[in-house]
Amino acid sequence: MFHLQGPKMLQMLEKSLRKCLPESLKVYGTVFHMNLGNPFKLKALVDKWPDFNTVVVRPQEQEMTDDFDYYTNLYQVYFKDLMKCQEFLGISEVINWKQHLQIQSCQSSLDEVLQNLATTKSFKVKRTQCILYMIPSTAKRLLPSLVETKSVSPASGKPKAINEEMFRYSSLDVTHTALVDKLWRFGGNERSQRFIKRCIQTFPTICLLGSEGTPVSWSLMDQTGELRMLGTLPEYRELGLVSNIMYSFTQNLEKLEYPMYYHTDRANRSIQRMSHNLQHVPLPCDWNQWHCVPCDTCRD
Repeated sequence: MFHLQGPKMLQMLEKSLRKCLPESLKVYGTVFHMNLGNPFKLKALVDKWPDFNTVVVRPQEQEMTDDFDYYTNLYQVYFKDLMKCQEFLGISEVINWKQHLQIQSCQSSLDEVLQNLATTKSFKVKRTQCILYMIPSTAKRLLPSLVETKSVSPASGKPKAINEEMFRYSSLDVTHTALVDKLWRFGGNERSQRFIKRCIQTFPTICLLGSEGTPVSWSLMDQTGELRMLGTLPEYRELGLVSNIMYSFTQNLEKLEYPMYYHTDRANRSIQRMSHNLQHVPLPCDWNQWHCVPCDTCRD
């Protein structure tokens, strides 16, 4: 096991992961932001260097003090060889299987590894699988061949303008944490609110303020560089606000040359329609998240 430290190694890793897109996207996006200052204090582990088979990005041990905080105890995984990946993930210094944790990857075959480890390491695992999209400007820069096959037109994809007398663009602040958490499908508790607050404090955000000066639609970015928690208050839906939020957010982030991507549930037809109308690029791999709970803390 090698802990990659210092800008030179992490830049080499980012360059190597870029060649493995889109399957390496979650790890690539995380390492990209580690190279911009590493605000979440993450570390990158590989089984060997420089010709690695498996990469795991995770928090530092001192950040993982709450065994039940699976928002903090979050791992990003990319691998080239399935069996070697299973061997690497089985090392306790790589993943602490005694904690409640989450694992994210764009490689669906990782499920086989985690099901095997669930038996040997005694934990229960629940998988969430979603559609993964990339913003056209990011795809053009990182995956040009994919954009060419999708016939993306740079002149289209702009949403219908909103009523600027009713809504005003702004950024989220920490006082909006509970509001964002209330509509997040993975939220609803104190730990999720701490995670959202940290994202708001650390990364770019966007929102539309209503007539009362409070957010009615919003989005933010997490430590992997993914655009997350896109939401609109129920009474303001069907007004095209989400499309405007996503369009404006990505236009702003494009100036920073951030890799921009996001996921949505397979049943969320409204976000899929938005993605189609904005000409966002569906990727050939999935967004996967595995929630792992040690059996000695499981509730039947």
